[in-house]
Amino acid sequence: MSHILKTATLLILAMFSGLGQAIAADIVIGIPSWSSANATAHVLKDVIEKRLNLDVAVKNGTNEEIFAGMDQGTMHVHPEVWLPNHIPLHNEYIIRRKSVVLSEKAVPAEQGICVTKQTADAFDIRKIEDLSDPAKAVAFDTNEDGRGELWIGAKDWSSTRIEKIRATSYGHAKTMQLLEAEETVAMAAIDAAVAVERPMAFFCYAPHYLFSLHDIVLLEEPPHDPRAWTILDPAKEPDWLTKSSAKVAWATSFLHVAYSSELADQHPKAAKLLSSVKLDVDTVSEMTYAIVVDGIDPAEYASKWVTENSKRVDQWLAAK
Repeated sequence: MSHILKTATLLILAMFSGLGQAIAADIVIGIPSWSSANATAHVLKDVIEKRLNLDVAVKNGTNEEIFAGMDQGTMHVHPEVWLPNHIPLHNEYIIRRKSVVLSEKAVPAEQGICVTKQTADAFDIRKIEDLSDPAKAVAFDTNEDGRGELWIGAKDWSSTRIEKIRATSYGHAKTMQLLEAEETVAMAAIDAAVAVERPMAFFCYAPHYLFSLHDIVLLEEPPHDPRAWTILDPAKEPDWLTKSSAKVAWATSFLHVAYSSELADQHPKAAKLLSSVKLDVDTVSEMTYAIVVDGIDPAEYASKWVTENSKRVDQWLAAK
């Protein structure tokens, strides 16, 4: 019995010791579930630790969890806030609560639905409206239920909810089964589809390594018109799907670093750095290629990248 009690005591002490170490970090960076955010998070961690001598931890979480953490003081940084995707979170925490600060620096991005080039050529699928044509949608049918399959993103992505709205608005929600899965699963499926020349349609965004790895085609859409883009928040409107509408292309999107407002008081140099970080499309795409395709550990890659790009990091630190 004494042996059991001693073992239990040691386990409890170990648990609290680990908790203490987690809390002891000066800054906690959240990592949402996509590759470019993972890469950026580790670059920020490496810079802050090496240049500002602060202890930094990284923690996986959904966008909602990271924003709530920045609001509550348990997390401090979101490495890649997408706008307009995260508008509800932006409005709640940045505009209303003012507990989160959004860097004015941004990386331009684009989003939409893609197919492999082989698919576009073989089945004459060039426009998003082609997916609502039963005769063309059936090309993507792998389970013989009469509908094609379309990956629209991971379950916890804001863009996934918006793609449901777009599918309903365009009409391909009736002709295509809308699949939700983690990005790693979807990317593996795309690799396999390309290898055997099987038709595949999927949500795509850039910057992303996929455009360098495979020959893919972004489906044509009517240009973005804010008057035709009504996206309701499920947290505030139970009938968000039926009352929303988005039958146009995404607006040009932007990726921002965000951090908790209290960071400016606790670690002003870190807050200043985060507001000065400036990346670009090619850099972010190269980062995602390195950690996903080449399989380099994110921390290892970040350390190498920061060393090789010391002048760029110097500019971030020197910015006023």
